[in-house]
Amino acid sequence: MLNSLFQSTTIPVLQEVINFAQLRHTTLAGNIANMDTPGYEFRDLSVEDFQERLQQAIVQRRQSPAVRSSGEPYHSPGELTAEISDVPHTILRHDRSNVELEQQVTEMVKNQMQHNMALSIMTNQFKLLQAAISGRA
Repeated sequence: MLNSLFQSTTIPVLQEVINFAQLRHTTLAGNIANMDTPGYEFRDLSVEDFQERLQQAIVQRRQSPAVRSSGEPYHSPGELTAEISDVPHTILRHDRSNVELEQQVTEMVKNQMQHNMALSIMTNQFKLLQAAISGRA
């Protein structure tokens, strides 16, 4: 019963956004840590690919019940996260590295803002559920 209650809210979507942001943050931090490593090519997760997968999952969820007859959600946590890939669209330096600190920090800040926003919305969702359950709306 609780599973169907959570699946009927935006919590599963927010969980996917938070998982993606955490994995992307780790990937971007690894780029900064390896910035001076000769030959290191920075990696990233495709935000556009993730957003497309998430949108498809939301459409699928609206078209059919959110929970299978077995009681399991259609998507397990982290299932929508894109694969980490090399991104060759930056300038290659003399040491064959292509990591630019300013670009990586900018992406980390944007990613952190997305993560914080999703956490804030999820916290509010849990507060609303708690109020509904306790009858103190």
